[in-house]
Amino acid sequence: MNSQPQEGTSAEPLVSLAGAHVVHKARSGGLFGRDRVYALTGADLDIAPGETVGVVGESGCGKSTLAKVLVGVQRPTAGTVSFQGRDLWTMSPAERRTAIGAGTGMIFQDPSTALNRRLSIRQILRDPLDVHRRGTPAEREQRVRELMGLVGLPKVLADGLPGQLSGGQRQRVAIARALALDPGLVVADEPTSALDVSVRAQILNLLLDLKERLGLALVFVSHDIQTVRRMSDRVVTMYLGRIVEESPAGEITDRARHPYTRALFSATPGLLDPIDPIPLVGPVPSATRPPSGCPFRTRCWKADEVCAADMPEFVSSGAGRRFRCHHPVADDQTTRDLVLDVRAHPTTLVPGSRSTERP
Repeated sequence: MNSQPQEGTSAEPLVSLAGAHVVHKARSGGLFGRDRVYALTGADLDIAPGETVGVVGESGCGKSTLAKVLVGVQRPTAGTVSFQGRDLWTMSPAERRTAIGAGTGMIFQDPSTALNRRLSIRQILRDPLDVHRRGTPAEREQRVRELMGLVGLPKVLADGLPGQLSGGQRQRVAIARALALDPGLVVADEPTSALDVSVRAQILNLLLDLKERLGLALVFVSHDIQTVRRMSDRVVTMYLGRIVEESPAGEITDRARHPYTRALFSATPGLLDPIDPIPLVGPVPSATRPPSGCPFRTRCWKADEVCAADMPEFVSSGAGRRFRCHHPVADDQTTRDLVLDVRAHPTTLVPGSRSTERP
């Protein structure tokens, strides 16, 4: 694997993906077949104990699919998912439920739909404990009280229903449920996008505090790229179902090597040093008929015939840094330099640029 664990963490990954693909069959293929949607393609990723990995990219790039594969909700079409050194999908169903159910937790985007509205908060938090038969009934009740205290929920809400809580309180319940069985990994899939701006910072601060107190590995999936940068040790950039770059969070804004990553992070520049974002021309290609070669080439000002013909392999550029690009951005190129470069070399489709379905 190419991903590097952070300093101070175990060399043994908690979760590893190797060549993971997820292909869905769509209903738009007409009478003679169905289109295939390439939701995730060739994903290689290690998550080390105790680290926070941010995942960024535009809508539809495969972030949520990657999150579901990591926690065993989605079985990959091809490739392997290893949890604590064991292949998740060669385990028996009972072993897999125990390993994933107890070892991972997931926080979903919208707490109003992620929580059963007919169950009380106490029942929602007890459910994982009951399913996995953790402790006696009295110990489970004690654990519910501990979980509510852990996420800052008043104990008087234990008998309330989700519909009686605010959006921020519901998300705290969802976080507490994800932590019920003391998992080593928590995946947060857009955990603040459905919340009011006024409570987003509270939830993000809570996640950071819990990560430090409990020693969790955290995968934070979001379209809010600056929040991902601030919260993460390492940032993964995805484009059209592929991981195209990994970089330490502190270097992702100014030293990222992939043109797409630089363009993505230039869209929200700092207020103290405002600059124009790097313009990207055209829509994201279809996931049912992705381009040949590099998937980003149809919007990239650096693209040429090589990009149309061949998918670039990963190139390592230092500890924890790797990228897929035939014509990477130079380390010393600033965002201002790139804006001028794009204006001088507008994106044009190179020969053979028609999208073609993968075999």
